[in-house]
Amino acid sequence: MTRAKPSNGNKERTIYVCQGTGCISGKSFEITEALKKAVKEQGLQGVNIDFTGCHGFCEQGPVAIVEPEGIFYAHVTVADVPEIVESHLRDGKPVERLFYKDPVSGEAIPYHKDIKFYSMQQRIVLRNCGRLNPERIEDYMAVGGYESLKKVLKEITPEQVIDEVKRSGLRGRGGAGFPTGTKWEFCHNAVGDQKYMICNADEGDPGAFMDRSTMEGDPHTVIEGMTIAAYAIGASEGYIYIRAEYPLAVKRVRLAIQQAEEKGFLGDKIQGSDFSLHIHVKEGAGAFVCGEETALLASIEGKRGMPRPRPPFPANSGLWGKPTTINNVKSLATVPVIIDKGTEWYASTGTEKSKGTCVFALTGKIANSGLIEVPMGIPLRKIIYEIGGGIPGNKKFKAVQTGGPSGGCLPESFLDQSVDYESLAAAGSMMGSGGMVVMDEETCMVDVARYFLSFTQAESCGKCVPCRIGTKQMLDILERICQGEGRPEDIPLLQQLGEQIKAGSLCGLGQTAPNPVLTTLRYFRDEYEAHINEKRCPALSCTKLISFYILPDKCQGCGICARECPTECIAGGKRMVHVIDQEKCVRCGTCLEVCPERFSAIIKVSAEEVDVPSEPIPVKEKPKAAAA
Repeated sequence: MTRAKPSNGNKERTIYVCQGTGCISGKSFEITEALKKAVKEQGLQGVNIDFTGCHGFCEQGPVAIVEPEGIFYAHVTVADVPEIVESHLRDGKPVERLFYKDPVSGEAIPYHKDIKFYSMQQRIVLRNCGRLNPERIEDYMAVGGYESLKKVLKEITPEQVIDEVKRSGLRGRGGAGFPTGTKWEFCHNAVGDQKYMICNADEGDPGAFMDRSTMEGDPHTVIEGMTIAAYAIGASEGYIYIRAEYPLAVKRVRLAIQQAEEKGFLGDKIQGSDFSLHIHVKEGAGAFVCGEETALLASIEGKRGMPRPRPPFPANSGLWGKPTTINNVKSLATVPVIIDKGTEWYASTGTEKSKGTCVFALTGKIANSGLIEVPMGIPLRKIIYEIGGGIPGNKKFKAVQTGGPSGGCLPESFLDQSVDYESLAAAGSMMGSGGMVVMDEETCMVDVARYFLSFTQAESCGKCVPCRIGTKQMLDILERICQGEGRPEDIPLLQQLGEQIKAGSLCGLGQTAPNPVLTTLRYFRDEYEAHINEKRCPALSCTKLISFYILPDKCQGCGICARECPTECIAGGKRMVHVIDQEKCVRCGTCLEVCPERFSAIIKVSAEEVDVPSEPIPVKEKPKAAAA
């Protein structure tokens, strides 16, 4: 076990407790208050208690970091506070049981900088998340915040700003990957007496929390980037469109706007210049389709969030018919760094066509889940096995889906695939807004396709026929297949429907909705064929295609499975081999979970007949060993 060096009792220290949404759900507010109380009771001098936004390592939360030592504490609870204060802060002995444990080696790692999850990242968008108090503008200014805005207003013309962003190679991080500087140039050149700058913070992908965490952890960097963008295009009004389901992000963004106005970074004649900008917050009601630009505009205008045909594009006719630029949270958060460090510095990271970094919400069957930022071009294998720590339980990797519910599912053969816009698109997937879901051998790829399509189908606005009707037809077919009622002609029909929906839908939702189905057909066709032709789920996942049996030679008649069965479908008394009534069984798997490992008497099978008794029988006595 790696031991931390004793801390210097005379050195002033600060404990930073994560107060992102994930850690707050683990009572980090209470942990912060308990630390303040305990430090006061101990009479410790030179010890400060503060909070930050999301550290990114959500799976380890609640997280607390002691600086300047950099000691990282994971899974902290209120009950741990007295030991942290007395042992670490008072006596200089860090609490080893709260150190992070490496999922591969099992080693306890005390220092934040030594944990691979962090050390292998390259943080630009997330550079301040977990490092400062997001509710104090002074903290942001202390690390150079708003210096890029000052520089732009004093030294750089709007045209030069656009040129800087174009030369940096920054592409939109909302999913489409359109060059950011070019988008700004279109709006800058558009004729209009009023122009609008909009931040698209309507993050609706299942399992995605990149934009939310950025706004919770570093709202001022988004506001600074948005203000620079507004200056470049000539906008005097701005909107941050953020979903109402993100109450903490809404609160901190509103507070940041107020603080920026008080410091003269927003409002009329910013920093004594001729440029003025007023930013408003618009809370969305949670419609996934409002992540699409024109549907978002309709929502701000007070209309139902439905996409509009293009052209005209928002750069010429956007909000209320005026020239408008819409950028994602991550795109805008990158802008101050480009202005500060220069285009060459930024463009030195990434690939030839995909510059900079990408932020992912790494979730699913992965040891280290959380928020990561990595250089464009990094291989998937490095993300999953080094940063992510691999697949838990010694399970085998099966697939990874990139790009959210509209992304594609890539098999093991793509683990060395470069993560960038062009490479993922060529593989049938997409960068998307930054979701990354890892799946193991127990994942049914047909069911995965069904799940993601059920989401996009439910979120379709219904305006265009291909998306409204086509996705429903595809979903009906997938549900039949998962229930063992598929037909051989379903596979070519799914392929045909998917291609037609992609070609004929009005907006990005419909144009990408078939991706999970088309990529699983492309890379996991054998699983579709097994479901249809053999009425078998190879992953033993689809409940209609699996059965549970109790093996007579292993059952010891303990009765645990019968007691825990929610449908009371298991019969058998003490010292009797138990039997499962297959007609009453709902395939919940409770019996398999509770059966003692030393017996392992219950098996899960698909499309197989198992030779077991139809009625309970006495447990066979084990033969006694012969006398020596």
